[in-house]
Amino acid sequence: MDDTDRRILSVLQTDASLSIAEVASRSGLSTTPAWKRIQKLEAEGIIKGRVALLDPKKLGLGLTVFVSVETSDHSEGWLARFADTVSAMPEVMEFYRMAGDVDYMLRVVVADMDAYDAFYKRLIAQMPLKNVTSRFAMERIKQTTALPIQAGKA
Repeated sequence: MDDTDRRILSVLQTDASLSIAEVASRSGLSTTPAWKRIQKLEAEGIIKGRVALLDPKKLGLGLTVFVSVETSDHSEGWLARFADTVSAMPEVMEFYRMAGDVDYMLRVVVADMDAYDAFYKRLIAQMPLKNVTSRFAMERIKQTTALPIQAGKA
């Protein structure tokens, strides 16, 4: 990947709805080379998809909760079952296995406290968990999906 690919990726991270001609223009290329590079970046899995970013509050999803999970079972079978269970829950936006004092971290988006309570009850009913700690976001100060792409890196 060279600096031109990075410029293309930066443009697409800002607005993936742009035409190929506009992406090419903003990247310093003509249309066909830009299109070929985008196709290559998609084939290599660097571009994983293109999506519309939605405003959760305007959709009635005003509560973001960070959920820390600790377990006493660290077996492969338990992890596979837990991963399948949590991944199937549409409220879970992000799901990580952690190092340190917490085993797993989830970012959950729901309408309100009642919706979170229902989610929490479903979660603890499906899996044996040692501890579940919920932290409620009061204000989103920064949110981005754009990765920090720098020239000469990767």
